[in-house]
Amino acid sequence: MTSSITITPDDFVNPVYGRILCYPRFDSIEVEHRIAELNSIGVNAVELTGPKRIENLPVVGKGCVSVVVLARNTLGRCALKIRRTDSDRSTMEHEAEMLRIANSVGAGPKLRTSSRNFLLMDYVEGTLFPSWVNTLKGKGKKRSLQNALLNILEVCFKLDKAGLDHGELSRAPKHIIVTAEGKPILVDFETASIKRKPSNLTSICQYLFIGSEVSKRVRKMIGEIDVRCLIEALREYKQEMSEERFRRILQASRLK
Repeated sequence: MTSSITITPDDFVNPVYGRILCYPRFDSIEVEHRIAELNSIGVNAVELTGPKRIENLPVVGKGCVSVVVLARNTLGRCALKIRRTDSDRSTMEHEAEMLRIANSVGAGPKLRTSSRNFLLMDYVEGTLFPSWVNTLKGKGKKRSLQNALLNILEVCFKLDKAGLDHGELSRAPKHIIVTAEGKPILVDFETASIKRKPSNLTSICQYLFIGSEVSKRVRKMIGEIDVRCLIEALREYKQEMSEERFRRILQASRLK
């Protein structure tokens, strides 16, 4: 994140900036409504910076449902998710509710507030998990990786017990951010659900240890694991999400 432009909510009346608030279709009336909505949730500034682009302006992220920018309120810097005008969702409330449940078990970035078109949450600054693994060097790299893996699996177990399924963890290169302190954070709960059977732990184990490019690097660093033993432990866990069967997964993953 090199270039940066800081604006106030009122600056979005300018179509140059308003296209971010009303992406991809700018509408002057909708912009006015959204400016008032930003003020109602306490946003006093927006920082345009990041690796993605909208009309040549930098943003943190751009997906099918939303655009993500950095924002500021009385509590400091945070991440602001903006509902796209062409989104298939009429409100951000579903994701906000999923994030509230995740927060209740210590998962995800902390939700600060939400409204129809916006989600305001802690900004997680760090490195995506696959890139973070590549940065690990020296004598302590194995322990650092094991600690991060254990943290991820424990959080996924808590989400399973809470009945919340993230929905994207079997292919998670963009859904785990590791902070400078080495703490992994699960992000992006927009497709999460409490209406389907949770499979967070089994999905993340598939990604971390079995069926992805990063799993090869993980196994090389922590030592080869018995994949058949892990798969069997995961099958048993699917039948009963108990502490005992969770511990068997940890043992099969060389984390206990």
